[in-house]
Amino acid sequence: MDAQSRGRADDIDPADQWVLNPQTGNYELRLDRSAGHSVGAPRTSGGAPRAGERGGATRTASSRADAPGRTDVPGQRTRRSARGAGASGGADGGTPAGGPGRRKRKQRKSRKKKVLLWTGGTLALLMVGTAGAGYLYYEHLNSNITSISDDGAGTGGFSPDRAINILLIGTDKRTGEGNSGYGDKNSPGHADTTVLLHVSKDRGNATALSIPRDLITDIPDCQTTQEDGSTKVIPGSRDVRFNVSLGQSGRTPSCTMRTVTEITGIQIDHFMVADFNAVKTLTSAVEGVPICLAKPVNDKESGLDLPEGEHVIEGEQALAFVRTRKSFGNSGDLDRIKVQQQFLSGLMRKLKSNDTLTSPTKLFKLAEAGTKALTVDDKISDIGKLRDLGLELGKFDMKNLSFTTVPVLDNPDEPVGRKATVVLNEAKAEELFAAVKNDVSLTEVEAQKKKAAKTKQDALLKGSRAEASDVRVDVFNGGGPAGSAQRTLDWLQNSEGVLKSSNKGNAPADVAATQLEYAPNQADQARKLADLMGLPASALKPGTENAEGLEAMTLTLGPDFQGAGVPISGPAKAPQVEKVTADKQVCAQ
Repeated sequence: MDAQSRGRADDIDPADQWVLNPQTGNYELRLDRSAGHSVGAPRTSGGAPRAGERGGATRTASSRADAPGRTDVPGQRTRRSARGAGASGGADGGTPAGGPGRRKRKQRKSRKKKVLLWTGGTLALLMVGTAGAGYLYYEHLNSNITSISDDGAGTGGFSPDRAINILLIGTDKRTGEGNSGYGDKNSPGHADTTVLLHVSKDRGNATALSIPRDLITDIPDCQTTQEDGSTKVIPGSRDVRFNVSLGQSGRTPSCTMRTVTEITGIQIDHFMVADFNAVKTLTSAVEGVPICLAKPVNDKESGLDLPEGEHVIEGEQALAFVRTRKSFGNSGDLDRIKVQQQFLSGLMRKLKSNDTLTSPTKLFKLAEAGTKALTVDDKISDIGKLRDLGLELGKFDMKNLSFTTVPVLDNPDEPVGRKATVVLNEAKAEELFAAVKNDVSLTEVEAQKKKAAKTKQDALLKGSRAEASDVRVDVFNGGGPAGSAQRTLDWLQNSEGVLKSSNKGNAPADVAATQLEYAPNQADQARKLADLMGLPASALKPGTENAEGLEAMTLTLGPDFQGAGVPISGPAKAPQVEKVTADKQVCAQ
């Protein structure tokens, strides 16, 4: 007997018997025979609830999610049963339907706050949906969990008083219902999608660092626990693709952990592995993930066929989206990584939405699907530990979660036109790894860079100005409307008195935005011309060597140039950056 059958009467859905205790923020199982479709309100100093009042909302949707058969991952697996009682399932936790309006509003606010704290925004949090519920359901979820030894590759466990590092691994193993048609069905799988999730010590920010599967790296020797409980050291490999760190040669996720630590220098606490079926069942449990396409996609290899615009995808369609490679960007894995990061952002936003957080039925489905779909290391193979981990991971704000990718370069050992793998961009990668290890937020880094740049630009406009008659400038057209250089010259000479100016025609190369290049000893001239032209500080490009004699400044008109005498407010468009925060939806291109 489990929580899906105990207490059932007259076809009452078990979800109807789970109610939120506003005092604890946990859903609790009511096993009273009289519970039916309502739960009595808690007793207070004011006595019993009034006649006709109801506590708790009626739920009729099923709380159980159907999940396909498990996918095997190499290595020792264990099924965990409950090792201790969960929270009591018999507490009076209902909320009165009636009563004074002010009290009712206060309770709703408290409920939202507690549930937001209780449930977080990462894949790990899919497993904490009912961790504080009754013992029988606690035991049931424990029996769902599949674990593999971390073989000493991890830290031994996360801690609330330090940063947390979780390795999320997506394997391309084809076992499981409906997956044999994807090809390579007999392969033991690879580390096809790997994300290192770092959550800062103060839980104020997080970084999701994607590791390209085609990164050429060294895989260390890996001590691996076998099916029979014995251990075996699998020899390492040099100059191979990162994705062979899992599955190949009998390697388990602990070997992928060791490889990531070798690459980044970051010690990892835990791992979680998701297969094809996990993508399908988890997206169905949340009733779809919002995504956006900048163009229509009809990919024959993945099976994704969607028009341009916003969509909500789940099941096979969601799997097709994350597998699609040749229809996005340059048809390579680096562009597919961007699409997968957009997908994960959408999934996390859905998990954090009120529509999910305030629905007991959806939370039960998530707990059911999550504990069946994901394989975890043996240090977090208990629902209580997963709950505690989820609570820690749920503390950061989505706007402070940055997705980025390990900086790489095309493999120089491969011929031009046949580049299939990448190598680490050592300088940029080490800077990024150091930032992660030192708990530096990428969102804060970007903000600091912008602030520093603005401060520097503002300083360029401070100082003395030359007379217009002393300004020397050569005008080029670097992407502005035809005839812009001549019209600007006429305006400068006839309207503004800048007589020492020349039309130099088209620039050697177009520019992204109008810019004025000048020498340090021409700064007063540059500030005067900027005033006349309405140039922003970002358009000023000071050099390092002084001008000699009658040397002129160089003004290159870009696509943001609207006409002589019309102020330019700034660049025509924002620059593209290799980072996206989880609170924003980006359309896949």
